[in-house]
Parts: sequence; C-alpha cells; structure tokens
Amino acid sequence: MGYHISNSYFDAIRIYHATMEPLYTTSRFVPNYKCDSEDKLIAVIGGLEFETSFYMATLLSIYRIPQLAYSSASEMNDKFSSLSIYHMVPNEAHQYKGILDLILHFRWTWIGIIVVDDEHGERFLQTMLPLFSENGICLAFKEVFLQATTIDYYMNLVGDGQKIFDVIIKSKASAVIFSGDAVSYMRWLVRLSDSEDQKMKRKVYIMTAQIDFSTNFYQRTWDLQVLHGIISFTFHTNEPPGFHQFLHNRKPHQAKGDSFIKVFWEQAFLCHFSDSLLEKEFDENCTGEEKLESLPGDVFEMNMSGHSYSVYNAVYAVAHALHAMYSSLYKHQAMLGGKTWRYLNHQSWQLHHYLRRVTFNNSAGDEVSLGTDGAIKTGYDIMNWVAFPNQSFVRVKVGRMDPHTQMFAINDDAITWPNWFNQTTPLSICSESCQPGQSKKMKEGEPFCCYDCIPCPKGKISTQKDMNDCATCREDLYPNMGQYQCIPKCLTYLSYEDPLGCTVAVCALFFSFVTILVLGIYMKNHNTPIAKANNRSITYTLLISLLFCFLSSLLFIGRPEKMTCLLRQTAFGIVFSVSVSCVLAKTITVVLAFMATKPGSRMRKWVGNKLANCLVLFCSLIQTGICTVWLATCPPFPEMDKYSMSEEIVLKCNEGSATLFYCVLCYLGFLAIVSFTVAFLARHLPDTFNEAKLITFSMLVFCSVWLSFVPTYLSTKGKYMVAVEIFSILASSVGLLVCIFFPKCYIIIVRPELNNREQLMNRKVK
Repeated sequence: MGYHISNSYFDAIRIYHATMEPLYTTSRFVPNYKCDSEDKLIAVIGGLEFETSFYMATLLSIYRIPQLAYSSASEMNDKFSSLSIYHMVPNEAHQYKGILDLILHFRWTWIGIIVVDDEHGERFLQTMLPLFSENGICLAFKEVFLQATTIDYYMNLVGDGQKIFDVIIKSKASAVIFSGDAVSYMRWLVRLSDSEDQKMKRKVYIMTAQIDFSTNFYQRTWDLQVLHGIISFTFHTNEPPGFHQFLHNRKPHQAKGDSFIKVFWEQAFLCHFSDSLLEKEFDENCTGEEKLESLPGDVFEMNMSGHSYSVYNAVYAVAHALHAMYSSLYKHQAMLGGKTWRYLNHQSWQLHHYLRRVTFNNSAGDEVSLGTDGAIKTGYDIMNWVAFPNQSFVRVKVGRMDPHTQMFAINDDAITWPNWFNQTTPLSICSESCQPGQSKKMKEGEPFCCYDCIPCPKGKISTQKDMNDCATCREDLYPNMGQYQCIPKCLTYLSYEDPLGCTVAVCALFFSFVTILVLGIYMKNHNTPIAKANNRSITYTLLISLLFCFLSSLLFIGRPEKMTCLLRQTAFGIVFSVSVSCVLAKTITVVLAFMATKPGSRMRKWVGNKLANCLVLFCSLIQTGICTVWLATCPPFPEMDKYSMSEEIVLKCNEGSATLFYCVLCYLGFLAIVSFTVAFLARHLPDTFNEAKLITFSMLVFCSVWLSFVPTYLSTKGKYMVAVEIFSILASSVGLLVCIFFPKCYIIIVRPELNNREQLMNRKVK
C-alpha cells in the first residue's frame, strides 16, 4: 500500500485541491482524467478538523470513495450516507454524555463554555445546553471563538482571545469547558496568561477530544502552568507493542523515503541539517542522534495520542477490508475456473461492502469494528494534564467513558488539580449549598443556580441540601429545632399529673370544702334571723349548686372519654343555671318584699317561697332543655386535635355543635345580666335586710369572668383552653360564694350580737 499526504492549511480551496489531486493524473490537473494505472486511489483518511472532513466528503461522496475520518463529525451523518464516510472515532453523543457525567460527578453547577464558531460548536451548544438545564447546571458565560479557516485567523485571534480571557478571569465559575477543533486556541490563552495575574490558573479547564495541543518553536518559552490540572476527553487509545522502541530508534538518516522527519527534527530540536531544504532558522547543527524522549511533552509525546491511534486503526481497517475483498475476488475467479486474476481490476466503491463488515483485533489488543452508524465501536479516555516547572507536561489517564456499558468511571484520587485548590476538589457553583432546614429563594434576573438560602417557614422542613421548597410534616409529626427532620408529636391533655391540672383540681376541692363549710354553718344556725332571711330553702339550693359547680370542674381534668365529654358542658351548664336562677330568685324576692310593704300593694300575694321555687325550676328547665337537644342532636365526643398545637396532639372533647355550646353560655349570660340589673336597681333598699347589694357585687364578678372568658377561650389552644374554662367556672363560683355568703358568715361567727330580730328591725331606709 502506498500513501499520499497533503496539508490543508485550514483553507477550503487547498482542501478541495488536495482531495482532487489523487483522482487525476499527477502531471496535469484534468478533472475526471486518470491514466496512472498503478497510482489508484482506494480510500482517504482524514481529516483532523471537522471542516476538513466536511469539504473532503463533498467531493469523495461523488465518486463513492471511502473516507475514514478521525474527527468527531456527527453532523455529517445528516448530510452524507454511511456509504461514503466512516468515523474512526466514537460517536460524539457519548462524549456529550461523558461531559455531563463528569460535571455531575463533581457537582459543578456553575460553568463557562467556550466553543469554536462553526457547525460543530453550534451542535455542541444545541445538545449540551438542554442537558445542562435538565440537570440543574447553569452557564456563567458562553463565548464563541473564531473558526480556524485561514492563516489570517491568527491575526484576529489575539484580540478575541483577550476578550474571552477577561471573561474567564472575571467569572466566579471554576470549571470552563472548551469545545473546538484541532487548532488549539488554548495555546493562545496560554500566551495571554503570561502577562496577566494568576486568576487564569484558578480554573479547571475541560477540553473535548477534538482539541489538539502542540507547540511551535517560537512558543517554547510560553508558560504552561495554566494547563496544570486540565481534564480532557480523548479518543480511546492503547499502546501498540514496540511503539516506544520504534520511536527510540527513529533517526533522520535511517528513515529513507520519509521526507517529513528532517523538517520535524529541525523544528523539534531547534537545529538544522547541512542539506536542509528550508531556510536556516537555527544556529545549531543537527547531529541526527538527538533523542525524542528528551523533548518536552508539548513538543512531542512518546505515547500514542488518540488522534494517532485513530489513524493507526484506519490504516489497518483499509488493509483488512482490501484483504477481504481480494480474497473474495480470488475465490470468485477460482469458481469460474480462471487461472489468473488482477488485483487492480476493482473500483474503490467496492470496498464499502467490506469496510462496513470489517472486524479485527489490532496489535494493541483492541477489537476494531464499525457500528451501523458508521462510527467505530469504542469509547473515550479521560486524561488529566500535569504541567512541570521545566515547561513540559504529561497526560495521565484518570477515567473512561464506555458507550457499550454506559459506564462512566473516574478515579478522583489520581487527579492532580490546579495548585490554587491545594488538591481539594474544586467547587464551581454560583451559590453555596442550602443546608437541610433551608430552601432556595431565586435571585431575580439571575439563572436558577443563583439563589439565597432562607430558613424553612414555621411548621415545614427540608431534609436534603438545595431543596427548592420546604415540605410540611405529616399531621402526627412536627419539625425539630433545625427544621430538617419530623419527629412524633406527643399526646397531651390536662391531667392530674400535670402541675396545672393538679393546681386547679386542688382549688376545686378546696372551694368545695369551703362551700360545704358554709352550708354547715347555715344549717347549724338555720333558726337565726340571718339564715331564715330571704328564703332559706333557696339559700340551701344555691349553696348545693355552687358545690356541684366546683365539683363539675373536675370533669374537665383527665383523659377525655366518651362519658366525660357528654357530661362536661351539660353538667356545668345545668348546675350554673340553677345557681344563677337561685340568685335571680333571691333578688326578685327582696324587691317584692319591699314592694309588698306599701299600703294597698297587690304584690303581697307573690311574696313567699312558692314564687321563688317556681322561678328556679323554670329557669333551670330551660337550660336543661337546651342541653337535652344538644345531646340528642350533636353530642360532644372525644377527638385528637393534631393541628392546633405544633408539637402536640391534644386529646380534647369536641363540642359537637358549637352553636348549642354558645347557646348554653348565652343563656347563662342572660340570667346573670337580669340578676345583675334587678340587684343593681334594688341596691338602695335598707342595709340591714338588704341582699341586693351583695348580689350586685357577685353578679358583677360573674359577668366580668364570663365576658372575659369568650375571647380568652378562643385565643388559647390545647389543654390551656380547658384550663381557661375551669378557671372561669371556679372564679365565677367563688365570686358568688364570697360576695353573697362571706359577709353573712362573718356576722354569724364573728358578730353574733348582730344576728337578732331587734337588729334586723332596726333598719335604715336609704
């Protein structure tokens, strides 16, 4: 197999010319005219840049000449069938996924992108930007580099490079992706970083497999430390046996027929041969014994690069396809009985059939075969660049992207990061991560990766980092102090073990005892004028109802059960209505008694125990009727209140019907107001016989307690609602007991001389 090598010079006209040259007679450039029978074009390998491969394909597809490209050019599959072009590099979609996996692996969410201004760069952006958005990755910046089409490109590169350089160093993003072709504009950013501050070296650069890095002789002094820590994707490569020995033994005077090695030798070792065809550029003479391994890595690498490995596989793919084709032709000739056959009686388009089916193991041990998409079945290597102070660098393999198993593997410990990061994994984020217990609040006018962290609202939690919203705990759970975990609510109710419950229970029992004591004093002195005055039976009824009022408060303490819930409010409502009815009866009795003393008054027939007893019975029966309707239609029942208290589940009695509950209270209020009004109007009757003044004060206390009860009851929660009602029951009962009976008990016990008929008759009319 022979070969012909041409340089594209990044120029479309030169690429077209170089592509057409092997198709025609070498002495004269006449389209579609070929007379060199032994110089027949079988296949074309190239090019390194996407644009070069694209221009070549436009011509080679016409002649159906196989083209084995080693540039990632998935766009060409949309324009040319797989009959014309074969990709000796993996499908670029796998590289896109590998870049995404790499960024997600290191949790970088704030990145910069620099692409070349061509179809390849446009495809990169169209593919990657939606993937980034779907996976929570934002762009800090997006810059476009000029496409390398002519030598004049380099004249404009410095100006554009300076602008991009400024964007890079001013950005907070620590990770920057470079996607482009083989003409490495990274080389010019290296030059720009020489005269600038160290911010350029505070970034982690991620380069795609298409970028190649090489150094010309005039670039030897440029600082390479900016390359330290670069992570790059490269086409998978393996070392063929004997490759190092081949390079070690390679000498200019031994490579006959190789017209490139002397030019390379002069450029690499900065010397010249005496028979050099080029102008003398260097002072030193080349001996030819210089060693390639002594060259810096940016000048010449002793390891086989991904691009070279692709060319290596392409040559062998053509060789295996030719071998298969000739073997098939030989068998066909033998079957026809032919004695001879010619190797050259074939057309280049016939090679397609065998290239599509080519499969072999190369000398490096890798299997080489082409998929249905015309791309080689292989993956990408992930390389880490390590730069040294002597202006050289090496590339270390740290990971692999295998498209067949969809496996992304990277060894974090093997990566050498830029010195700025002190061997800690760099962070490339717009905002710090929100900790559990916080949620993200987007910043207006900025990408979604830029946010503020705010604490979760009361009652909500976030269990993970970077939560967009806080979640509400289940109804039986509540947030802990840091609002990052839900913990079970505890059951609570006003129990006897609770200090508050124990206190009110003791108070209820104490005042019950005091009531019994007062009742005993009255019964012991039942024949005295004080006890007999103003209907003794009503007085006893009032004291007994007050006793039950104090005892009814005990129904509100303890775990709510069905029976206690039924009795709580109804018992309280009925016994209190009896108490207030007795007070009202005593008040009316006092008024009627003084009205009956007037000559000719008709009120005398109403004075007596009968009216008072009927009044107490009638008023109590109305309250009993309300409670009966309540129990019959919508009775109270025990329930668990999971919502009123944030950290507790309150066991309480549901009133069943709030309307009937407030009807009971309103009726009590109505009786109290009537009693208060009547007593207030009768307060100026003679002091000695007058209970109206005492009743006025008792009703004033009673009304004040229950008027303050309603807003207090509605504003409290949990067991404290029960405590408020107990306090109101005790306070209003104590008010009746103290204001009505204590002054009389004082006379009975301390001033018995006042407890006689003469004293009662010695009244003063005010």
